[in-house]
Amino acid sequence: MPIDLMGIEASDLDALAERVRSWLEDHLPARWLQAALASDQQALDRILADQAVTSAWYAELGESGLATPGWPAEYGGLGLAADAAAVITDELTRLRADRPADEFIGLALAGPTIIEWGSDEQKERFLRPLAIGEHRWCQLFSEPGAGSDLASLRTRAVKDGDHWVVNGQKVWSSYSDRADFGLLMARTDPSQPKHRGITYFLLDMHAPGVEVRPLRQLNGHSEFGEVFFTDVVVPDADRLGPEGLGWPVAISTLMQERSGLSGRPGVGPGQADALAVRARQTGAWDDPVLRDRIMQAFITERALQMATVRAFASLGRSEPGAEGSIRKLTHAQLEVTLGLLATEAEPGDAIAWDAPDENAAAAVDAFLSGKILSIAGGTSEIQRNIIGERVLGLPRDRDPYADTPFEERPHD
Repeated sequence: MPIDLMGIEASDLDALAERVRSWLEDHLPARWLQAALASDQQALDRILADQAVTSAWYAELGESGLATPGWPAEYGGLGLAADAAAVITDELTRLRADRPADEFIGLALAGPTIIEWGSDEQKERFLRPLAIGEHRWCQLFSEPGAGSDLASLRTRAVKDGDHWVVNGQKVWSSYSDRADFGLLMARTDPSQPKHRGITYFLLDMHAPGVEVRPLRQLNGHSEFGEVFFTDVVVPDADRLGPEGLGWPVAISTLMQERSGLSGRPGVGPGQADALAVRARQTGAWDDPVLRDRIMQAFITERALQMATVRAFASLGRSEPGAEGSIRKLTHAQLEVTLGLLATEAEPGDAIAWDAPDENAAAAVDAFLSGKILSIAGGTSEIQRNIIGERVLGLPRDRDPYADTPFEERPHD
């Protein structure tokens, strides 16, 4: 049942936060609530590892509308503006009651893109299971030769009656090994210039011919995967948007992704705060140079938090714009800085040998994971180009083959 927000004015964010806080305290499993309020990380980790508990909670959260507050009510949301949705995100984050990271693509990318471009049948089929946590999604965009230049993708989809046959390869697809569906871009007409002749599909990841190979990362995890398609049959009913006009659909997804990765949720204690506490525990805080660098990271994190809140407050119900690239770039740089500082705050700098305890292990993981955001969701180099062209108004580099059919373009 959706949460009751009757009597709360759209502009009264404090009242909204109080209503959501009260609902969470009444509905969140008692031991989960207790562990979150006590900041008992070990207890929280045990709870979050219990799939029976989390599945039941994510379903209830989805039914309440709090998992998708910005979606229209008819699709399982609450129809709230971006600033109000951000308030709900803050309350969920405070109690660690929000959906897991591997559902970001479905909730933040697939859902809004389907709402904007999908048919009534597609909305009915995909949105509710997504909202209540039944389906997970991945993003099938980047390829070995089409990462920063995404429109150079070569995965082909050939129409055969009422379906398409897909062959090709994607790479750096987060959570593809556990996804039920994927957001797929494929070239359907190579006689068109590279930004045309692309079609967007909603792919069943369990279809015959789909093979996922996890990629082992520097930090030891396999968050990303490479995906191979061999004569994969995709019904035309699973095409999202017009045939051959998948690029505008993809832009909708990319803008949502950039916005979702472009800042810190809420305002208050963050990674820099925790780092300062740890540095005091280890004695590293006594180093004036390191102390100054931690404080610089603290300032950057607070500024990013405030910029994110301001962006959501001014966004309302409009689409995110190129300004999000500024926050995305800052966020990526901050992650690298915090990862490095985490190791320096540990005795022995943490990465000189195997981590001796949980704190050192977390520091090592932060260090080895620090570059992920510099690549995911558009590299930092891409963000700099976007900022230069769309924010600062600098001239774009001219593509001499812009109007050349893709099949006639020179390829490396």
